Amino acid sequence: MGDYFKSFPDASGNYGDFGGSFIPPDLQREMDKITDAYYSISKSHEFISELRGIRKHFQGRPTPVYFAKTLSDECGGRIYLKREDLNHTGAHKLNHCMGEALLAKYLGKKKLIAETGAGQHGVALATAAAYFGLECEIHMGEVDIAKEAPNVTRMRILGAKVVPVSFGLKTLKEAVDSAFAAYLEDPVTSIYCIGSVVGPHPFPMMVRDFQRVVGVEAREQFFEMTGEHPDDVVACVGGGSNAMGIFSAYLDDEAVRLYGVEPMGRGPKTGDNAATITYGKPGMIHGFKCYLLQDEKGEPSPVYSIASGLDYPGVGPEHSMLHDLGKVRYVSVGDDECVDAFYELSRKEGIIPALESAHAVAYAKRLAKEDPRRSILVNLSGRGDKDIDFVIAKYGYR
Repeated sequence: MGDYFKSFPDASGNYGDFGGSFIPPDLQREMDKITDAYYSISKSHEFISELRGIRKHFQGRPTPVYFAKTLSDECGGRIYLKREDLNHTGAHKLNHCMGEALLAKYLGKKKLIAETGAGQHGVALATAAAYFGLECEIHMGEVDIAKEAPNVTRMRILGAKVVPVSFGLKTLKEAVDSAFAAYLEDPVTSIYCIGSVVGPHPFPMMVRDFQRVVGVEAREQFFEMTGEHPDDVVACVGGGSNAMGIFSAYLDDEAVRLYGVEPMGRGPKTGDNAATITYGKPGMIHGFKCYLLQDEKGEPSPVYSIASGLDYPGVGPEHSMLHDLGKVRYVSVGDDECVDAFYELSRKEGIIPALESAHAVAYAKRLAKEDPRRSILVNLSGRGDKDIDFVIAKYGYR
């Protein structure tokens, strides 16, 4: 396992044919400083001790692994949940946001800039900024602002400036475009804290490394509970940070099948889904190479998902590589199946999941029905408080 993480990415930030950093020279110089600082600061005893203290006393880690007995009985299998919804702020995002903000503090930065789709990254970064006494600016598409109103309110309460993005499809891709533009205006005193394992090097590596805590905990907890490792590990994939977090602990286990669940949305027609690896091909977006949903000119295609955190036309470069290596199987779940899982987990287990996480729960249900003897570990990456008003308005009570 150690050899894998030393090999990927390489010194240029490449994961096989993917990744890298393709950005303007002025910005590259700032990225190089961040990369150098990360390699030196993140290995220091002081940084690690402070981050561990934050995780334990502020975030409430470790989060538990829970056996979803009623849901399992219903499906005929054994479904376990890694409860990242119990992480402070309600999702896995705080794992890397506290790490990025701590790095920013060590670098002497004054301001954190980021994009958000579902709002969980925005809330987590606003929380980190408040904790460290830094300014915070969050760019968010107007469509997502309307869908995820509770998270917008949280960000503002925490002191963040929320910048509405009104061009294009007004969702996650445009929010990234807008945040990058704001960062370019002042890369010296601010830092761009990207919300997933995407973007130019070193961000896919940094976010993965900060999210590895999920996999480290889950592997130990599951083994303690059952005396074995899971047969299947399932996580939703938009950019792919929660998935890389939990997959990282099992990449060397040939017996453990890893499933990344992409959003099929309304169906296979272009613009109706965000199933990047399923329908995309290698391309470039936001300064890095990855599988990309794109048109004939290589421009990113419009995308859609009921889950605002998954509607991104690209995907992490490491996921792109893991797909080509056959280490992870990338599958898909549509809106209706996702909403069914959202309600079923709520009613059967008393856990309201984020719509993003409900994609993974839905696929775990499929696996359980196919083979009741297999044990399935789902990364329940976030809670659904942010989604309840939207779901009720669109689907009503089921």
